[in-house]
Amino acid sequence: MTTTTSALSAEELAATTLLRFATAGSVDDGKSTLVGRLLHDSKSVLTDQLEAVERASASRGQEGPDLALLTDGLRAEREQGITIDVAYRYFATARRRFILADTPGHVQYTRNMVTGASTAELTVVLVDARNGVVEQTRRHAAIAALLRVPHVVLAVNKMDLVGYEERVFAAIAEEFTAYATELGVPEVTAIPISALNGDNVVEPSAHMDWYGGPTVLEHLETVPVSHDLAHCHARLPVQYVIRPQTAEYPDYRGYAGQIAAGSFRVGDPVTVLPSGRTTTVSGIDLLGEPVRVAWTPQSVTLLLADDIDISRGDLIVPSSDVPATSQDVEATVCHVADQPLTVGHRVLLKHGTRTVKAIVKDIPSRLTLDDLSLHPHPGRLVANDIGRVKIRTAEPLPADSYADSRRTGSFILIDPADGTTLTAGMVGESFASPEPVRDAAEDDGWDF
Repeated sequence: MTTTTSALSAEELAATTLLRFATAGSVDDGKSTLVGRLLHDSKSVLTDQLEAVERASASRGQEGPDLALLTDGLRAEREQGITIDVAYRYFATARRRFILADTPGHVQYTRNMVTGASTAELTVVLVDARNGVVEQTRRHAAIAALLRVPHVVLAVNKMDLVGYEERVFAAIAEEFTAYATELGVPEVTAIPISALNGDNVVEPSAHMDWYGGPTVLEHLETVPVSHDLAHCHARLPVQYVIRPQTAEYPDYRGYAGQIAAGSFRVGDPVTVLPSGRTTTVSGIDLLGEPVRVAWTPQSVTLLLADDIDISRGDLIVPSSDVPATSQDVEATVCHVADQPLTVGHRVLLKHGTRTVKAIVKDIPSRLTLDDLSLHPHPGRLVANDIGRVKIRTAEPLPADSYADSRRTGSFILIDPADGTTLTAGMVGESFASPEPVRDAAEDDGWDF
């Protein structure tokens, strides 16, 4: 049975939606306590987990449970020298389901925040009320802007340590919002909290009657999740060609994959890239049943009216909305591997389900996140560096701008020797786009 969203009430729709969000904050800003408090007060912690935390807290002489211990696994990994990765946590309330990407905040783990925030629709940036906006705060705001995260929450923590003063919160919120707006962050919601005491995390604070906004959880439950399919570029990367060739389905030929963006309907004229051949959607199978319409992020099988040579890696798009196809890609990238990325580096570029050979033709600039300055022509990018690259692919690539589609405007670079992921990339312009750099070698000597 298929239910259309138009038949759902606002409450029912919110209950069916999934919000992916990431947390970011410096090591001492109380991020672990915030996540622990959020899980605990939303009743998303199992009884045995809570009992283990209470025992561990009691053994340390603490009167109450240290909720930071709920997320202490990463801290233990760091102390043991194990590679730090993003920790994902899943929880739900009566109004919405959540996937939380708990990202490390230290400068050396910039690449991990990029990983966690790349699929997030909201980022919570934590700030210590005593310290205000610091270098790491600006770094996290810059990454959120680069990744085009639609919603940013500024959680000003430890308000209890500054006497719950409104002026302290207001000054931090004003400074951060001005900086984030300059970067192009579309929306900032500032919330004063005390994660330790639970003020404004799940329940409203009795100590800050001057604040009339939502709690952290209330905002997470009600923030609009961007699923307006009418304004998306419909894209289906083909993952698998289904041909049963059985007595029951002798002529069945379907093209399976997860819809990366937008929606497809039976009867839609479509174009297959990179070949450019056109046809019409004759049917859509979803979970073994025919449907008239399907949308992101559903996994479907499209049936086409014409017999076209299509294989894994091809992209099916509406004929009225075909992306440009090119062998030259310019993008903002975050280098995630320990080995440097250099000009002339031969790599594999994976875009959707398509993987092609490529070469790094130029690295026009490297971004310094501390002050957003650009270092021209660095020649290489090392681990955690963010910069601009120009890449030449062996085959034409149909890539959208990352500003238009985060799914089909992103790619990764892979080491062809061992399959290691080298770099995460975002196609097109960003605030990191460098000013044109004049090479001295191109100077013909004339002075106008």
